[in-house]
Amino acid sequence: MRYSVTIVATLIGVALCLYNYTGYDPHNFVFFMFSVPGWFADLFLDIHEVSVVTMYVLTIASYAVLGFICDAIIAKNRRSRQSHD
Repeated sequence: MRYSVTIVATLIGVALCLYNYTGYDPHNFVFFMFSVPGWFADLFLDIHEVSVVTMYVLTIASYAVLGFICDAIIAKNRRSRQSHD
């Protein structure tokens, strides 16, 4: 199985965290729009008490997992197409 979507999705997660870390996202708008763990943390916890490093790690991991799921679906579709040929 190729992991191209996993790699790209992980890099998007890293870019999102780096953008937030640099300070160009002063009110964390972009980070909380695109960070799935950020959505849940904001719903269930006081966001000011959550570690920033934990949020970055969870964001990168969630993007990697989503990319892996996409790669698995792509590989499954390729196998099913090859078996029908």
